[in-house]
Amino acid sequence: MELFYRKEGSGSPLVVVHGLYGSSDNWLNIGKRLAEKHTVYMIDQRNHGRSPFSDSHTYDDMRDDLEEFFDKHNIEKATLLGHSMGGKVAMWFAADFPERVEKLVIADIAPKDYLQLKDESQFYLHRNILLAMQEIDFSRVKSRNDVDDFMAEKIDDARIRQFLLKNVEKNKTSKRYQWRVNAEVLYDYLEEIVGGVNKSWLDDRLPITVYPVIFIRGLLSKYIQDEDKDLIKEIYPDANIVDIPDAGHWLHAESPKEFMKAVMLCC
Repeated sequence: MELFYRKEGSGSPLVVVHGLYGSSDNWLNIGKRLAEKHTVYMIDQRNHGRSPFSDSHTYDDMRDDLEEFFDKHNIEKATLLGHSMGGKVAMWFAADFPERVEKLVIADIAPKDYLQLKDESQFYLHRNILLAMQEIDFSRVKSRNDVDDFMAEKIDDARIRQFLLKNVEKNKTSKRYQWRVNAEVLYDYLEEIVGGVNKSWLDDRLPITVYPVIFIRGLLSKYIQDEDKDLIKEIYPDANIVDIPDAGHWLHAESPKEFMKAVMLCC
């Protein structure tokens, strides 16, 4: 699959892999700052942004897409920066292709199966989001405000809605608004997205010490808990874990200065 990407700067390669509902657009500000030292590639993953839609969305798919991207752009070795779902893609790629990874930077996601949590609110939040995205009738939509009004009936959090609205675009041919994410397929593969890439997947490769690893977590987020530190250290014994106190899950957008400081610890 030929992924859409944005490229900034010069220097050693750094590839940014966004999370669920994200795209390269969300990383432009961070990418430009990182471009002072690196050639930064910000990709759109399959079923997101301007990359092709597919009827499959597994971590193997996304790992293979990333391998193809490296080959196509003659990237022998790069630092990988992955957020949320993109962080799991980065971990999976790095485990299979350690020789192609300079450093691994994981933003607010742990190598665990989130379906196994007693609190399954994250899974049901995404389930409700994707259902709402599929239910909207774009033939009746005249503006992005119409989309927000509909989504507000399903999703209380205005910050989440504003993030989702970045995925609304107008079709050049039909002139109708549409999603830039493949909500139907993401819904079908939601269990894989939420549960995939965990310790059981990585067991035969442990411990992983081939490349430096840093985890960055937002302390207002629930994605990396204190008890996850032992799990991270079991998989990546030399990993650094950096906390950003006033940031939630979208820490790169909520606290960009602190996020950049954390990234620059290893990059």
